[in-house]
This record gives sequence, C-alpha cells and structure tokens, in this order.
Amino acid sequence: MNGVIIIDKPAGWTSHDVVDRMRRILQQRSVGHLGTLDPLATGVLPLVTGGLTRLAQFYTTSEKTYEGVIRFGFATNTYDADGEPVGDVQSATLSLVDPSLEHLQKLAAGFQGIIEQVPPPFSAKKIHGVPAYQLARKQKEVVLKPVQIEIKEFAILAVEGDRARFRARVSSGTYMRSVAHEMGQLQGSGAHLESLRRTAAAEFDITQAHTLEEIEGYMHEEQGNGLHFGAEVAAPQKPCHSEAAPAEEPAVSRHESIPAFFVHPRQLLPQFPSVTADEPTAARIRTGRTVNLPDVSRARQVKVFQGQSDLIAIATRVAGTLFHPKIVFSAQ
Repeated sequence: MNGVIIIDKPAGWTSHDVVDRMRRILQQRSVGHLGTLDPLATGVLPLVTGGLTRLAQFYTTSEKTYEGVIRFGFATNTYDADGEPVGDVQSATLSLVDPSLEHLQKLAAGFQGIIEQVPPPFSAKKIHGVPAYQLARKQKEVVLKPVQIEIKEFAILAVEGDRARFRARVSSGTYMRSVAHEMGQLQGSGAHLESLRRTAAAEFDITQAHTLEEIEGYMHEEQGNGLHFGAEVAAPQKPCHSEAAPAEEPAVSRHESIPAFFVHPRQLLPQFPSVTADEPTAARIRTGRTVNLPDVSRARQVKVFQGQSDLIAIATRVAGTLFHPKIVFSAQ
C-alpha cells in the first residue's frame, strides 16, 4: 500500500523503533520516515509506505515546529533529560536564582535568525565516518563543527521555578538540545532539554497524528483478531540518540489498506501544483515518457494524479509545456 501516515511518536522510542513497529502492524516492509525525532521527544513523525517512500527526497529541508521545556540548574552530557548530569550539580543548584521570564525572553531573542550551531556530542553527525554518539559513549573526544541553521521563531512562553516552557519554529537540522545547552551556558547555571514535542513538520501537524495503539487496534478489528501484534505498546529498554540501521526483514503479505489513517495525497507537497492526467497521458507517464501538460506550464515540478487520489508521478518541466516524470510511483 502507498501512503503517508502521521504518527504521534511515544517518548523513549527511536524513529526506527516506530518504523519497525509499523512494518509489523501493516505487514509491509516498505516503510520509512520523513525526519528523525530523538528518543526523548514525542509528536509528529511522518511515515511513508510502499512506493511513496520515494517522497523522502523532497522533505530533507522541511521546517519543524516544537514545544518543550528547558530546565535550568545543571547540564547533561546528552543535553537532555536522558543524559547524565555534568559539572558540580549541587553547587549549581544551590546557587541558581530562578530565571525570570523577561530575562529568558531576551536570551531567546539572541538565538533567532540564521546562526551557527554546534550539534550535541550524542548525535548522528559523523566524524571521519564514525557517528559522534559512538565516540561519546566510549568517552572519546567529540569535536563537531558548527553548522548553519535558522531559528525562525523562539518564544519563551512561561517560567515556573527553574523550568521554562517554549515554542520554536526552526529549519531542518536544528537541535533544540543544543539551544537548551547554550542557554544554560549564557545563564551561567547550566541547562538541559527536559521535554520536547514536535507539533508540525513540513505540511503535517499534530492534528493529523495517530498513536500506534489506534492503528494497531484498528488492524485487530479489521482482521477479526486473526493475527496478534500485541495490544500494549511498550517503550524499548535502551533508547539512544541516533538511528539504528534498518534490519533486513523478509517480505510478508499485505493487509487491506487503512485509508482512514492516511493523509490524502492531494495534501502532500503543497508547493507543487497538481494535475489530473487522462488515461493515455497517465499510461505515458507510467512508462517514463515525456508528456504535454499545458495547464501547469509555468511550474517547475508538478504532482500528477490519475483520478482524485492516485498519485502516479512527480514530473519536472523540461521545456514549455513538456514535462518528464522525475519519479514514477508504483501502482497500489
């Protein structure tokens, strides 16, 4: 089955844990995600299934929106609540003066715009081909170069004691863990990211998200309890701050589709106009041939549908009204 489904990722799971569970629920091997979330984080995790896994290339620079809590008083080695405290925690805690809302709002303003950010040592960034988190776990030196990111919005919403609640809208590649860590350094008390929830990624938001329990329950009902996938979703015992390599799994039979959970294909990639192809044009596109699409002659790339919901291709304009299918999606 081809589709995009938005999962409300539970805390304690890696993104690959969610992908692996969905492979078993759907009994389909072709499942991927459109951007990782740290194990600590919850919220919007878009998954792609079947032929639509090829859409991932269009989401590598997607904007993200987060809500979360920064705790001041001590830093951790992972920059979040899953890590070990570093430094003299007791002294830092005793000397901490709870930050004011006004003060933190001024600090937050300094992070907005295009800035250089150093990724956390416990991250998947590679040093000479080795993921940084592997070196950090062995307590080896981790030296990561700053990368350019953009923080389009960073609002401190409330302060309660040593905790600050925030909302942020950022470019792809931004680590809110690093933001929390750097704010702690500026504050002079240390800080770490206590919780994080992604409320939007690209065109997807939390209102479209479903829990694994919802989908699993639906599949149980549809299959008449003929197959058991486990009614309870338990978090893995040892979360990490990186993606594990996808395990090889044998192909298995598919269940019936679950269209109620999928994002309608017309809502995908809203920056690309849509065109509905007639049968002869669709046949040419499915065989990778150039077609004439006069209705979208000014667009660089377009989504091509056959009917209302069958996304068959992403086509690129080559000249005038001629478009060549850059990606042809496999049939449902």
